[in-house]
Amino acid sequence: MPTPLRIAMIAAECEPWAKTGGLGDVVDALSRALGHVPGATNGPVEVFLPRYRSVAVPARTASSRTVRVPDPMAADGITEISILDIDADGYRLRLVDHPAAFDRDGMYGPPGGGDFADNPWRFGLFCRAALETLRTEPTHPVDILHLHDWHSGPAAIQRDAWLADDPVIGRAAIVMSLHNLAYHGWTGRDELPQLGLVPGGGVLPAGADGVDLIREGIVRADVVNTVSPGFAREALTASGSFGLSDVLAARGDRFVGILNGLDTSVWNPATDADLAAPFSADDLSGKAASRADLLERLGFDPDDDSAVLGMIGRLDPQKGFDLLHDAAPGLLDAGARIVVQGSGDPHLATGFRVLAEREPTRVALIERFDRAMARRIYAGADFFLMPSRFEPCGTGQMISMRYGTPPIVRRTGGLSDSVIDELTQPGEGTGFAFDAATPTALASACKAAMALRSAGGEVWDGLVARGMAVDFDWTSGSAPRYAALYERALAIRRS
Repeated sequence: MPTPLRIAMIAAECEPWAKTGGLGDVVDALSRALGHVPGATNGPVEVFLPRYRSVAVPARTASSRTVRVPDPMAADGITEISILDIDADGYRLRLVDHPAAFDRDGMYGPPGGGDFADNPWRFGLFCRAALETLRTEPTHPVDILHLHDWHSGPAAIQRDAWLADDPVIGRAAIVMSLHNLAYHGWTGRDELPQLGLVPGGGVLPAGADGVDLIREGIVRADVVNTVSPGFAREALTASGSFGLSDVLAARGDRFVGILNGLDTSVWNPATDADLAAPFSADDLSGKAASRADLLERLGFDPDDDSAVLGMIGRLDPQKGFDLLHDAAPGLLDAGARIVVQGSGDPHLATGFRVLAEREPTRVALIERFDRAMARRIYAGADFFLMPSRFEPCGTGQMISMRYGTPPIVRRTGGLSDSVIDELTQPGEGTGFAFDAATPTALASACKAAMALRSAGGEVWDGLVARGMAVDFDWTSGSAPRYAALYERALAIRRS
């Protein structure tokens, strides 16, 4: 049984408060799930999150306080920051409230793209505010600082550079979780003052051109993980590491992969109020109603049994939306119908828009983030597509399986870990997988999946049943592995 620990997450996103992708889902679900792992925590997990303009703060907060935070950009070197504590669903949300840094139209950059020029200062101040809050609460000292992606990298630098001997922060172990290696938080030489750093000042070498914040987090953490075993293996290769394979390899067995879980209380077709009818593995009748409801909403013929392929996500080549776009003519010729929900790359959006205008009863583009419609697609489509070029983990394939919709994925990262290909392992599959990141490979996999569905019978029913039976629940799977990782990190730190 693990020793109960005080655990503090430092993250730029946490669903439902602030989210652009999977990072927010993980921070929320893992924080809640840890509270159900016997002996893992001695109280609610604490989640430090910037109070962005978009964060809807409840009318009443549990408490608020002010902390004095070293600020390299302040005239006197100190800034007072408010910490708003909120009792969230199963954890304690601690909003770092500093309007100059976070009261903006956008989390990382202005609408239309790009980054805020002072992001190093913003997230450096956010991290230091979290550390200063924790170090002034010595009665129950924090044991684990769980950092997520580059935004929290400054906390690792700050601990080592200025707080290594602090009786609270200095004893805490750092766990660094890598959700997306494509974004490093590179801070150039002329931006280093925003972090209170100068080349040759004791933290960086004299000739440093800048600092890579995710790399610093990896180097300085006690243990490092990414969000699937498959992606952990890929991250050790030159082609899959985005330039980080050297530092990840240097961590040896202190770098591991833990597959993300799924909050099965949030994603449950038996209780999902956005569906036309509930259903479960024991009674799938509501799935047919959900399919008909989705098709009617899209303007498709609900009585047409031809396969519906759904895809949801950020319109980006990384997610493989370009592969679907280029494969679409052949898939339509084969009888498929296609629904895409997402926004992002204007070129990709235009391409799908043209397809939808040309085939309005067979192609639909929902160019927005719509939670309710996403659930209807998971439940009502016949297949769910994830042809990602790289995918650290992904949750869409897990959700679609739980909703009785077999996924069609590319074999990469966490998709390889979570989907068993029915074509190569007949009678054992939970979905379909292909290798090459090409429109031809995607189309071939889709057509094979469609043929199996058309055949129906026990083979198809078994595929759907196996997918729905997979246990991705955070509490039974991934959260206990994180609890064990915390114990290991603390043992390393204390030794």
